[in-house]
Parts: sequence; C-alpha cells; structure tokens
Amino acid sequence: MRASLEVADIFRSAGPAYRAAHAGHLNLGQLKVMTAIENCRTAALGGHVEACDDCGHWRIAYNSCRNRHCPKCQGAAARTWLAAREADLLPVGYFHVVFTVPAEIADIAWQNKAVVYDLLFRAAADTMLTIAADPKHLGARIGITAVLHTWGSALTHHPHVHMIVPGGGIALDGTRWVSSRPAFLLPVRVLGALFRRMFLTRLLALFDAGKLAFFSTLAGLATRKAFLRHLSPIRKKRWVVYAKPPFAGPQAVLAYLSRYTHRVAISNRRLLGFDETGVTFRYKDYRRDGAKRQQVMTLATDEFIRRFLIHVLPRGFHRIRHYGLLASSTHKEAMALARRLLGVAAPIEEPEPDEPPDHRLPCPCCGGHMTIIEAFTRWCQPRAPPQPAARMAPVGGSTRCQSG
Repeated sequence: MRASLEVADIFRSAGPAYRAAHAGHLNLGQLKVMTAIENCRTAALGGHVEACDDCGHWRIAYNSCRNRHCPKCQGAAARTWLAAREADLLPVGYFHVVFTVPAEIADIAWQNKAVVYDLLFRAAADTMLTIAADPKHLGARIGITAVLHTWGSALTHHPHVHMIVPGGGIALDGTRWVSSRPAFLLPVRVLGALFRRMFLTRLLALFDAGKLAFFSTLAGLATRKAFLRHLSPIRKKRWVVYAKPPFAGPQAVLAYLSRYTHRVAISNRRLLGFDETGVTFRYKDYRRDGAKRQQVMTLATDEFIRRFLIHVLPRGFHRIRHYGLLASSTHKEAMALARRLLGVAAPIEEPEPDEPPDHRLPCPCCGGHMTIIEAFTRWCQPRAPPQPAARMAPVGGSTRCQSG
C-alpha cells in the first residue's frame, strides 16, 4: 500500500527549485538519484496493464526505477539477496558488531567518500579477522557479512559498518570448529584499539599517496603538518566498537538482515508531513531511553533534501561485503568445511524453476491471478480501460501511447 507521503512527493514538488538553487554543487550521481526517485512508478518509466483471469478486475502498474537509494525499490532486491544468503546460515549463535569513526574522521569521509568508506570496511574487517585468529582470543577463522550505513536517524552524516558474525570459526589448522562463548565473541576494547591503529595508519598512507582531497572548511588540512595535527586528538580517544547480544537463532539473523542490508537513509513510513514550513519526520534520539527515544523533527525542505543527498554512494561502490569464510574467493570451500566440522548436512540445491517466480500482487477483488494484457513505453499511458473482450486475452508487447 502506498504511504500517504513519500520522498518522491517531496522531490517532485521541491526538486526543480533545489536543482536550480544548487546548480554546479550537485554531482551527477545525486542528480540521477533525484530523477530516478521522482520518476519511480510513474508513466515516465512505462509500465503495463494487468487484468484478473477470474473476475476481470484491471489495474495499471508502472515500472520501478530500481535505484538502490529509492525508498520504494528495495523490497524485491532484499528478498532476492536474502534467499541467496539463507543457505550460508550455520546452526550457531550470531553476533551483531558495529564499527564507527569519530566525527573528525566523518568530516574527511564526507569529502572523500569512495576511499574513506572503503578504508572503513577494510580496517573493520581486518580488525575482526586479526583478533579472532589470535590464540589468546578465539584462535579461528571467522566469517563476516558487513553493511555500510552512512546516516544517523536524523539524516546526519554518520558512517558506520554493521557486521553479522557467526559465534565461532574454523580452527587455524582446519581440523575443528571453535565456538565462542554463548554471550561473548571478542573483547570490544581490544577491537577498538586495533581498529583505531589500523584505520589511522592507513588513512595517513592515503594522504601521503595523494588520494585525499580537502575543500571548504577542511581546505586547511591539505598540508601534512595540519593533517597530523587534526588527527592528534583522536589518536588518544577511545574508539568504541559496539557488540550486541547474539541473535535468537538463524531466522532472527535473516529478519535483521532484511531490515538492514537494503535500507536507505529514510523510509517513507517515517515521513509525517510536508508543507511550507518543511518536512516533518520521526527519528530516534539514542541519548534517551524508553518512550522518549522516539522524537519528531521538522527540517526546512532544502535541508531535508540536502541531508538525503549526502548519503548517495559513489557509482559502483559496494555497500554489502563479505570477508573471511564468506569471502567470494573461498566461500564455497570454506562453508562446506564449516558444515562438515559442525556435522551439518549441506543444503539441498533445488532445481531452477522453468519460469521465474511471479511477484505480482493478487487481485484485490477476488485474490485471483493477474495477467499482463498490455505494456506501454516510457512517458506513455494506455489510451482507455481494457475492453471486456480483451481482458481474458494477453496482448504482451503492446506499446500503445496516448497522444495529444
């Protein structure tokens, strides 16, 4: 069911003025995201007409933009991704670990998204793999699924990586499965200290290689002395790594992943109002507990759009990554060994269906099967409701376009 207010409504109403006011300051990726969200499920992308085989009820369905930043287009992508991940679940506890960076680093990441976000992924993953392999701790090779989020609940810039990690791993000699303690995976203080050292060392290497750029308020960091002075205070700070209690079974892991892997900066469900005063939405204030955590905020429309667009990722950037036992290069062999050591049968591979699954919604009148009876191209509309005689006979491939 369509939400009463959508990000697309805000973009369609205020987007043209925002583009004009910020001409030259929006990159191509941000402009493409705005256009995709505005056109999603409208005649701009074309669509088709469906009719029920049983009662004849018909409806128009417009095509989706499938942009990964669109609040309406992540459901199908999440279902497909989760179906592939379900076979990788093991009968062990799973932990949720979060790596984040101080505000001083987030400022640098804002102006260097591709390289710093990639560094955040690699430093966090290497930290987990290194400490897990240490015989003083787990002494095993673990698997990691990592997801990048760049936002706080109020749409502020807050880059952090969520990790889902099995509670154990394969011993370094490959002969047994090493289980973690039921409610403890790895010491977070040790993780935080190593993460800080790895991240800052590699960040400085990026600076020395000329791969960081600084503009506006950060322009003064272009010299090495100023850059080191900027990093000096955070070398002494404690970098917090947050580890949540383990999930209650593999299905809880899947439920979590379905909420986090394909999430965008703000969902349509959180939007409450849009008028001349701005955009009103719900957010969580994590400094408060209980019912007070849920808060309401109103931002000027331009500020809302600006905050949304700062979370547009660089083209081709992968925000879901796998490491260790789940890394693509060794995934198949490592998971087969893990199942054998745990005494778990390999999942049965079901044959590919002759036809792809039908994800169309059933008929809202009788629950029957909806059949496509007409297709129309971009910026076109069917000329009129389908005739009764045509409702039972699919005419796929039609590209009628209303003119004049």
